[in-house]
Amino acid sequence: MSKLTIAHESWPIAGSFNISRGSKTTAEVVTVTLESEGAIGYGECLPYARYGESVEGVISALETARPAIEAGITRDDVVNLIASKAGRNALDCALWDHEAKLSETPVWKLAGLEKPKSLETAFTLSLGTPDEMRRTAAEQASRPLLKLKLGATDGLDGERLRAIRQGAPESRLIIDANEGWAPDYLPGMLEICAEIGATLVEQPLPAGEDGLLAEIEHPIPICADESAHDATTLDQLLGKYDAVNIKLDKTGGLTNALVFAKAAENAGLTLMTGCMLATSLAMAPAMLIGQMSLVVDLDGPLLLARDRDPGITFEGSVMHPAPRALWG
Repeated sequence: MSKLTIAHESWPIAGSFNISRGSKTTAEVVTVTLESEGAIGYGECLPYARYGESVEGVISALETARPAIEAGITRDDVVNLIASKAGRNALDCALWDHEAKLSETPVWKLAGLEKPKSLETAFTLSLGTPDEMRRTAAEQASRPLLKLKLGATDGLDGERLRAIRQGAPESRLIIDANEGWAPDYLPGMLEICAEIGATLVEQPLPAGEDGLLAEIEHPIPICADESAHDATTLDQLLGKYDAVNIKLDKTGGLTNALVFAKAAENAGLTLMTGCMLATSLAMAPAMLIGQMSLVVDLDGPLLLARDRDPGITFEGSVMHPAPRALWG
């Protein structure tokens, strides 16, 4: 028998976090703790309204599954127990962590992976006016990789891009349009992205309305985010996208993220590892996918006013492997 604990936690953001869909000042996460045989496993997720999820819905789904979970389940059982992908993620990662601690074997070894190394993460700049984003870019210009939240409806994203490049002339840039560019706006925006030397553009068109991507030139690589959830969505990406952003809250946990990463690689897509705005507990399992990825965006803890203790150690944009006291 296992003891299951489910908790809702609110973590303050340093300032506010703005994207084209809105702003927030806290990260509302759900944690799962599994305890049995003297070992405790932890998992964290961030329910995301864009995917029809909420803190209340995730907690309800986990509570409904409580009898089965406490009776004892495996990772293979999670998909049939929990409808919520975020809820599956927290439970799946807690199961991995519990097994690692019970067996005194790190998760990377249980999963048949190489020992994780430190990673260079992107640092995200919230959506603002062109001048605001230029100033913020200048403040973060020492970081080698910046991720820019765009997709505003005011027609100023081109100005934002040029202003940001002025502020951070040497940084590599990832552009995240958050499904916000119209089809007739897209070709011109891609040209500006290429002009400023951007590395990647994430999800420029809405999921389900991205067929145009198969018909136009890609002057820089285009990465699927909202269009890419797990391996079952892979066929819908081919011919449209050059890369895929794997997030554990979309795949339903580390188990399915590993399957998706392998399938996407085999299909010729470049891998990116991303995150929701959450604590180091959510970043730790995602770092294992990050080891396989060309682009890593796991800066959630850097955007919070405080993080877990112990948490992942960051030196600038370099994140070191998670301490086992945290996860794994």
